[in-house]
Amino acid sequence: MSASRSGIRRRAFLARAAMGLGVGYAALTGRAPGAWGSPRDIAEPTGSEAAVENALWIPPLAPSVQEGDTRIFDLVAAPGRTAIMPGTETETWGYNGSILGPTLRVRSGEKIQIHVHNQLPEPTTAHWHGMRLPAECDGGPHQMIEAGATWSPTWWVDQPGSTLWYHPHPHGSTEVHVYRGLGGLLYVDDDETTSDLLPNRYGEDDVPLIVQDKTFDEQGQLVETGRRGVGMLGTTLLVNGQYQPTFRVTSELTRFRILNGSTARSYNFGFSDGRPFHLIASDGGLLDAPVQLDRVQLTPAERVEIVVRMSPGERVMLHSYPQELGAPNVPTGAQHEFDVLPLIAADELRPSPPLAERLTEVQRIDPGHAVTSREFLLYRDSINDQRMDMTRIDVVVTVDTIEIWDVKNVSRLPHNFHVHGMQFEVLSFNGQAPPPELTGWKDTVFVPPGVPMQLIMRFAKYSDPNLPYMYHCHLLWHEDSGVMGQFVVVEPGEEAGTVTTGLDWPASGRPTLSSPHPYQHHGRHG
Repeated sequence: MSASRSGIRRRAFLARAAMGLGVGYAALTGRAPGAWGSPRDIAEPTGSEAAVENALWIPPLAPSVQEGDTRIFDLVAAPGRTAIMPGTETETWGYNGSILGPTLRVRSGEKIQIHVHNQLPEPTTAHWHGMRLPAECDGGPHQMIEAGATWSPTWWVDQPGSTLWYHPHPHGSTEVHVYRGLGGLLYVDDDETTSDLLPNRYGEDDVPLIVQDKTFDEQGQLVETGRRGVGMLGTTLLVNGQYQPTFRVTSELTRFRILNGSTARSYNFGFSDGRPFHLIASDGGLLDAPVQLDRVQLTPAERVEIVVRMSPGERVMLHSYPQELGAPNVPTGAQHEFDVLPLIAADELRPSPPLAERLTEVQRIDPGHAVTSREFLLYRDSINDQRMDMTRIDVVVTVDTIEIWDVKNVSRLPHNFHVHGMQFEVLSFNGQAPPPELTGWKDTVFVPPGVPMQLIMRFAKYSDPNLPYMYHCHLLWHEDSGVMGQFVVVEPGEEAGTVTTGLDWPASGRPTLSSPHPYQHHGRHG
């Protein structure tokens, strides 16, 4: 979103104030939904300029070209300036624009290539979060892209339709690169996810929402706040890189694909009037059937797809409610309550077909076929009491085998757990069957302090004894500080090789969980 097309200008800010919408609703200070979010209190925008200026910005679909059997995309990571806060422009980083990036849309079964051009002032990477692919294409910390260089991974898309995302992953600097604005959505389509029985008009009734929190100084520049507990908790909420947008609903049913794109903050989404919605998909694709909920929690990097029904002329607020993160004495933001996005329905809505009772048939993994189980203990700044070492291979697995990973958070901090290059199933949560929202494919899952989880996964198709995949906490300060390990997938009888790439990184001087004092930097980025 460049400064010229962000749609956030001071006149829009003043227009919103005049409507009585409350210019501070996105400040993350613990605001009840009734602060301005009850349906009767959401004013109807008046005047064409106000409606246009405050409209939710929808990331554009990335263009591509077909060459032979390969569809080719181009992403350019570069610094820019974005009109976010009223009356100023913020120095940000983005892909193909000044902040965030276009939505990459690919189809299951096709071959793709993505040219990633790095025009940033330092090395970065581009990780395809949730994608099943060879380790050499994963975009983790071993696939560094030097400033001025281009990286061009190529792979076949071999997984069900799902909402994935892409973001930088340079070890020790992932938090800062994401915070400055780098990230975008990656849709994998198949016949089920694009069915006419589901809302599927991009940006109209199939709407991407990238929810993030940031802090700005008086000049409107990004501030890296002191890191405590979970990391940097911002004071201002952005949706799709935008401050205080409004979404105009035009269909009876709207599908929201929500990504928690924050570096540290978790959200507990619901609607201000308590209306139910249907969860239809999690990280790795559709659930067997829609699940009716009135709240859904997302920790950093998790995604959901929800479908909500509205009537003509209705107004309701998407809201984040207090949540339980299992760490009452740690600064986590769990007690915060705030508005996220007002939804205002048109006077006439496009009819939507009834939501299907069955969405797909999730192909379950039989635990009886697991060849081994492994234990992963999440400490404050390490996994299994070992902090991340780029040269060390922590786990060696055999291709085309199934394993059960027992994951437990033994620290007092909230963590979550992400595995690269695959999707997994949650077998159990605290010794019980997982709740309905955890019954689909996942690649990132919340692991509260003291709660054991069992995950089952298949290491299918790709092997490389020298190039590892990562597993880590996706609270990015934790990840950068060492709550990460790496594994290689080998052929039967093959031994692990030697890691030789990306070893001159991370950059020194980044704050870690083991730093003696909280790190704080106020200034401009870019």
